[in-house]
Amino acid sequence: MTGDSEDPNDEVQYHLGVGEGDVADTVLLPGDPERIPKITGVWDDAETVAEHREYRTATGEHRGTPISTTSTGIGSPSAAIAVEELARVGVDTFLRVGSCGAIQPGMDVGDLVITSGAVRQEGTSEEYVREDYPAAADDRVVAALVAAAERLDYDYHVGVTASTDSFYAGQGRPGFEGFEAAGSDELVENLREANVLNIEMEASTICTLANLYGLRAGAVCTVYANRVTGEFRTEGETRAAETASLATALLAKMDERAREAGADRWYPGLGIEAE
Repeated sequence: MTGDSEDPNDEVQYHLGVGEGDVADTVLLPGDPERIPKITGVWDDAETVAEHREYRTATGEHRGTPISTTSTGIGSPSAAIAVEELARVGVDTFLRVGSCGAIQPGMDVGDLVITSGAVRQEGTSEEYVREDYPAAADDRVVAALVAAAERLDYDYHVGVTASTDSFYAGQGRPGFEGFEAAGSDELVENLREANVLNIEMEASTICTLANLYGLRAGAVCTVYANRVTGEFRTEGETRAAETASLATALLAKMDERAREAGADRWYPGLGIEAE
């Protein structure tokens, strides 16, 4: 005989506190719970549906399309919990929305970075699948994010992101009292030489889990730190949110075009209808 325990597969998810019908098919995933009202502020309407620990969830509508957002906290372990529990209540598309550090020249603070794939420099995804499994963003999500950035006239870059488990040592920054992890002095330069665009902490796990489960994922982040110039400013804070929100509406149109064409999935030849 066993005692009562919380079932993570119950009708209401253990960590997020959401159930079926609480969220839309597409969910935007910021890290900071305080970014939720900033995201919903660009929508037509929204209401908070759950709040527990670092996870705050709101659902609403943007440009006629149902949309939700859930904060994940900092890092891949908590982001993986969010993806797991949102998938259990029917979510099929995940858009990471956040901030990042740029590591290539010619990238300005306030620019957007749209992830095409990610370096898995974090441990969470390795607990799911072998280390050489790719963390690829869904091509439809990337296309929708690019189209949204173009329509909003925001400067953006598309390419490979590095996701880490540490804001300090894992990103080549000194730790307490100047501590330097082995290899940290070469980390950023090695990533730069590999044409990696930016560093953040969640995209690789979100993309890996989505691929494992046959779902869609991608990421768009605003550049706050430029590791080439040393600049750090919270400029263009809502640009990633606006881009991801519009991309959600465009994805709905893309899916509709595929259905109308009798195609299994959207492809560029179907286009995206104008607003």
